Amino acid sequence: NIMDTKFARRTERIGRTTCSYWRAGRCNRNPCRFLHIETPSPPAACGYGNTAYSYGKKPHSFSENTLKYGSKKALLRDNGDRGDATRVAKAFKKSSPRICKYWINNNCVHGEQCLYLHSWFRGDGFSTVTKLQEHKKVITGIALPVGSDKLYSGSTDGTVRIWDCHTGQCAKVINLGAEVTSLISEGSWIFVGLQNAVKAWNIQTMSEFTLDGPKGRVRAMTVGNNTLFAAAEDGVIFAWRGSSKSDSPFELVASLTGHTKAVVCLAVGCKMLYSGSMDQSIKVWDMDTLQCTMTLNDHTDVVTSLICWDQYLLSSSSDRTIKVWACIEAGSLEVIYTHTEENGVVSLFGMPDAEGKPILFSSCRDNSVHMYELPSFSERGRLFAKKDVALIELGPGGLFFTGDESGLLMVWKWLEVPKVASS
Repeated sequence: NIMDTKFARRTERIGRTTCSYWRAGRCNRNPCRFLHIETPSPPAACGYGNTAYSYGKKPHSFSENTLKYGSKKALLRDNGDRGDATRVAKAFKKSSPRICKYWINNNCVHGEQCLYLHSWFRGDGFSTVTKLQEHKKVITGIALPVGSDKLYSGSTDGTVRIWDCHTGQCAKVINLGAEVTSLISEGSWIFVGLQNAVKAWNIQTMSEFTLDGPKGRVRAMTVGNNTLFAAAEDGVIFAWRGSSKSDSPFELVASLTGHTKAVVCLAVGCKMLYSGSMDQSIKVWDMDTLQCTMTLNDHTDVVTSLICWDQYLLSSSSDRTIKVWACIEAGSLEVIYTHTEENGVVSLFGMPDAEGKPILFSSCRDNSVHMYELPSFSERGRLFAKKDVALIELGPGGLFFTGDESGLLMVWKWLEVPKVASS
């Protein structure tokens, strides 16, 4: 009958089709209904020199965005040698900018034939030093106070961990009983953002103070002009300065209002305070008068991060863009360059490499951090994590730190370039 004939034809067609997973060296079906040998392809079929493969009926297209890091050339080199599964797997592994999620947990069974990276980074000039996995949730702050041999990290798991920089071991755990939503250091002070408050610890005198006023979670903090700024969930930025009062060394001097939603990032530069908010705007505040001087509305989603670099302001957003701002006539700021990522940007950080070249770190919603040389924005390398990297912090001696949303704290180091002796 008709159904039996269709079934027979489909079975015959399947029987002549080579298993695409076997071809890539990762078929785990036994028995498999597709062939584990190469069969001659008709001239019109898609091969390795084309932009699509035919896996049964459905073609899988590879866009120019997918064919990164020389993968197109690698695939073309393998044309005519499609039976070598190892070479194909290695070509894909070289081209893939994604880390193997099974390798992260030490249970990848594919070994060298895995299609994804078995490394925490891609690029040169830097390397991993160690990974510290004791936090259970998002790392929201990393601080290395000047003159201290201790590293402080805060997390939404409700703890602040103090790490010994010599041994890499956790020396102390402070359980605050509430989410730590931000953490910074300034001089001998550690400031911890919590729900409705900021905790201030002096690591020299071992004194502790609570700064009240914020409503909701304190999402970001920074220090400038001898003033501590703390951004609250209700859109208000609180400002404290030093006080001679006996009950507290800090005095609330202003509440900066204007944002309509939570403020999630702050930056200080050129005698100005910059604030980014979930209301998609950036506000510029004069740090002497604590008045808003302008509002920037070029982003179309949450402004996730702000950094000041020389005379420029760099901003990132969930709208997948990084914008570079510069002062023009009358002191106003305008966008002079926009860089677009494939995913939303979580955070930005800038630092020089071992040779002093300026490097911009862009953490994206793909569990990776893109590294760009400035001002060209040419990609220098990429760092990977278990989940999105929430923040990056600079350390001494070429060290830097990344903290991700799984609670993983990674320690990295810039590598010195060997100097060639002159004859």
